[in-house]
Amino acid sequence: MREHKNFWDRNADLYDCFMRKDRAVYEKMYELIRPVVKDKTVLELATGTGLIAKHIVKVAARIEATDASPKMIAEAKRGNCSAKLHFSVQDMFSLPYAGNSFDVVIVSNALHIVPQPEKSLREIKRVLKDDGVLIAPTFTHAENSLRGRIKAYFMRLAGFPLHSRWTSEEYLSFLRQNGWRVRKSAVLKASFPLTYAECVKSEV
Repeated sequence: MREHKNFWDRNADLYDCFMRKDRAVYEKMYELIRPVVKDKTVLELATGTGLIAKHIVKVAARIEATDASPKMIAEAKRGNCSAKLHFSVQDMFSLPYAGNSFDVVIVSNALHIVPQPEKSLREIKRVLKDDGVLIAPTFTHAENSLRGRIKAYFMRLAGFPLHSRWTSEEYLSFLRQNGWRVRKSAVLKASFPLTYAECVKSEV
């Protein structure tokens, strides 16, 4: 996990530039997220530089946005102008919040880059209210084009931590197998296919 954290610390100042080319798909994602978080208390895990949190905070009641990388959080705090948005360094596998604390939990483009995503999902289930919503958009690299697969190969050579290669259906199945009912999903076209998923708790 330390190598994973160090990668993001090293690249925190480049993150927004890297994401800028997918701005259009992120705008679409914000449109999908805003109605879900309207007037809700929100926890975002793996917030990076806070791009999603900053784009949805106007409609939310409050957002707690966290990341394991201190440098990412430092970048996020730099552009934060909202009293409703708080950034902090946290471990997504061991969160400091009480059970049933949040109406919505967002974990975007993170489950495929951590070594035990099912462990994170258990922790999310603990802090999410029983009638809450998990929003978990994730790049599903396995469906990618030849160009994208080559790009992913060079990203791994550069140290990018990619632990799971799912197709969209494999990813949605993974969520279901770990105690979530997928109530809405869509595949958005980006540098890599992005599977948007909204989930509620279910029994496995």
